[in-house]
This record gives sequence, structure tokens and C-alpha cells, in this order.
Amino acid sequence: MGLGHWEILAIVLAVLLIFGGRKIPELMKGVGSGMREFKQGLRGESDGNTPVAKEENGENQASST
Repeated sequence: MGLGHWEILAIVLAVLLIFGGRKIPELMKGVGSGMREFKQGLRGESDGNTPVAKEENGENQASST
């Protein structure tokens, strides 16, 4: 009981009508980066820009003074 061809086509057409053709690449870029961050969070990886990573590296000096 999955999605058939007509259901997928209807969803794609609805998305195109709602967001427009020019916004779709921006929307997908945002979804992709969000998924990447989520996967990194699950693995415990950090790029060093999060407040937790800065505190672990000793860069948050305001709370220690």
C-alpha cells in the first residue's frame, strides 16, 4: 500500500503550485543541509561552531571570569 504514480505526480504538482519553480532548488538545498546536520548530530560530529563545541574547546571565556 505505497504511493502510486498518480499520487506522486499529484504531490509534485501541488508542490510546484505552492512554492513555484524558482523556490524548489532553495527549498531542497535547505532540506539537504538540515539532513546533513541531523546525521552529524546523531554521529556526535561537530564542526566547532556550536555553543557546546566552543565550551568544550574552552572558547567560552565569559562564563569563567
